[in-house]
Amino acid sequence: MKTDIEIAQEAKMLPIGQVAAKLFVSEEDLEYYGKYKAKFADSLYGKLLDKPDGKLVLMTAVNPTPAGEGKTTTTVGLGQALGKLGKNAVIALREPSLGPCFGIKGGAAGGGYAQVVPMEDLNLHFTGDFHAITSANNLLAAMLDNHMQQGNALKIDPKQIVLKRCEDMNDRALRNIVIGMGNRMDGVIREDHFVITVATEIMAILCLAEDMKDLKERLSRIIVAYDRDGAPVTAKDLKAVGAMAALLKDAIRPNLVQTLENTPAIVHGGPFANIAHGCNSVRATKTALKLADYVITEAGFGADLGAEKFFDIKCRMAGLKPDAVVLVATVRALKYNGGAMKEQLSKENLDALHKGISNLEKHIENIKKYGVPCVVTLNRFVSDTEAELAYVKAFCEERGCEFALSEVWEKGGEGGIELAEKVLKTLGGKKSDFKLLYPDEMPLADKIEMVAKEIYGADGVTFDAAAKKQLAKLSEMGFDNLPVCMAKNQYSLSDDPTKLGRPCGFTINVREVYVSAGAGFVVVLTGTVMTMPGLPKVPAAERIDVDDAGRIVGLF
Repeated sequence: MKTDIEIAQEAKMLPIGQVAAKLFVSEEDLEYYGKYKAKFADSLYGKLLDKPDGKLVLMTAVNPTPAGEGKTTTTVGLGQALGKLGKNAVIALREPSLGPCFGIKGGAAGGGYAQVVPMEDLNLHFTGDFHAITSANNLLAAMLDNHMQQGNALKIDPKQIVLKRCEDMNDRALRNIVIGMGNRMDGVIREDHFVITVATEIMAILCLAEDMKDLKERLSRIIVAYDRDGAPVTAKDLKAVGAMAALLKDAIRPNLVQTLENTPAIVHGGPFANIAHGCNSVRATKTALKLADYVITEAGFGADLGAEKFFDIKCRMAGLKPDAVVLVATVRALKYNGGAMKEQLSKENLDALHKGISNLEKHIENIKKYGVPCVVTLNRFVSDTEAELAYVKAFCEERGCEFALSEVWEKGGEGGIELAEKVLKTLGGKKSDFKLLYPDEMPLADKIEMVAKEIYGADGVTFDAAAKKQLAKLSEMGFDNLPVCMAKNQYSLSDDPTKLGRPCGFTINVREVYVSAGAGFVVVLTGTVMTMPGLPKVPAAERIDVDDAGRIVGLF
């Protein structure tokens, strides 16, 4: 069996101009990054404003397990399948982070015969967007520390600095550091921290900004610290906005690539869903909706994280109204949620499946809370038995969901025809009555409790003393009307990653709360979730190499 990267390297890619032509995008509205990558020029969206929007389909999943679910693979395969059915479809994805590529997951461009290409470029440096975001964040950090070194006219309290430096890598050693050591000219000595680039506020801002004007306004509102009187100090106060915007000038433009079957793929932005809002850029999604009749986008991790934030943050801010949701699961993942050991997942185990399917059940219920029709698809493995498949199919149909098997990993678009037909049937026969989970005017603590109870199934929420104090301050500052961005482990509906399936009788613990004023949401840290991941004992980086011909091997 060929590896994903071997399949990708054998792909017959079209010149990116020909891919753009499928969407009726002309040469003058493209900025080329070699033969197979391009960015949309700023001029494009203005030309599309009078066009009607296509149908918006969100791809989400059950809670991730070591068995794998294949959400991105299914997204790509569905886009390819719609193309085979003669539909004008485009997929809209996030860009992969280097951290997971070199850590546990490996590549993040889909898999098998449902991939986005050029796969190596996408997974590594791509068009430089993440480098631009990292540079803009660290420029702001450098200007902050320089301001304190040069007299501190803004009276910044070194004990109340909230901006963190970043890099797009899993490096646990940088979580907590001390800077400014050395002589007097080496800066103010203080504790500092790093987060991964995809957890930064600037990443969120880039993904939520409508245009350059909106981007600069959002950048100006970033709170970097508080002064000695407790008043916020912003990026605007540091006069950093113009230079940051200059670094992000190209990064704000969505990227165009293609799938193995030459389906257009708009790939832009990449906030993590467990520690950020987990969706690709508003600009990319809105452009896609003007260019195609069907747009398939995805949100990170399980529906408790990515889908909730897609609905309650992205759709709220951008005015988007999804027409359908595809919920991805695997028999293997459901058995794992039911207590089956990883090494036993290839064996039929209806008892474990009966127990673990409660995880899928909860995600179906959650999607229905938003009023959006749901299609469940099983990413099929060769070890799945007919009895297991029949049980899941009946379970889903009893709950009013269309059901389809997906074999896109093995067969590409052809393996997604059944799913595509069920999605088209749902779009044609069921109306989306999309609604948000909570109103803007609800107090922050109540919003947190609403998500915890309604989406996670918790009995309630406990707040550490520090979190209570932070909530009170944010309310006093007028941020009560913002949505909440819950930072939670991805493996469980609870804040304890060991509680699989559909846990009950638990509470969610909130340890820290802070505002991302530029992004426009309040971040809520729960459990032990980290904003700077670490590498595993055997990182994927150990398998990656470049052969004598300059070809990358081992990426996935």
